[in-house]
Amino acid sequence: MTARPWIPTRRRLADTFVAAIAPVCACVLALGGLSAWAASGNAGSPPRIGVTHARLYLPSTGVPETAAFFRITNTGGAPDRLVRVTSPAVAGPIALSRHKMNKGSSAYRQIADTLPIPAGSTLDMSPFTTDVTVPVTRRWKTGDLVPFTLHFEYGGSIEALAVVVRPGLNDG
Repeated sequence: MTARPWIPTRRRLADTFVAAIAPVCACVLALGGLSAWAASGNAGSPPRIGVTHARLYLPSTGVPETAAFFRITNTGGAPDRLVRVTSPAVAGPIALSRHKMNKGSSAYRQIADTLPIPAGSTLDMSPFTTDVTVPVTRRWKTGDLVPFTLHFEYGGSIEALAVVVRPGLNDG
């Protein structure tokens, strides 16, 4: 039996066209939808991090650590995380921490590897939520400015000057 060559008949061409039109239409429709979504700004944007309201508690005499607080705003369309904080004015390790409550209404500090900053939200550090634990290595006075660099997973590094304040002022 001899194989007959394929001959492009009108019926074969119509069947081929019908078989190919569905995937082609689906691809065009998907590409058009994604293009419209991206053009309208809904495809997301990278994190846009801003740091304000930076303050450092005036350390009490004889206490080896104090706390720094920052208001971190993410106006971007993607979440980010604060991964570490550094300062040329501080010798020793600076730690991120969360405050947790015990059953007896006392609080304790829990070291945090990172602090999340969801898209479109603000992380407002306070003595009741999160902070940056800073070893006391200098004799700071109220009103001093202490430089810090906040390092984010995606948003890069942002420098901030924290003003030294007495504890209890502007805690919330």
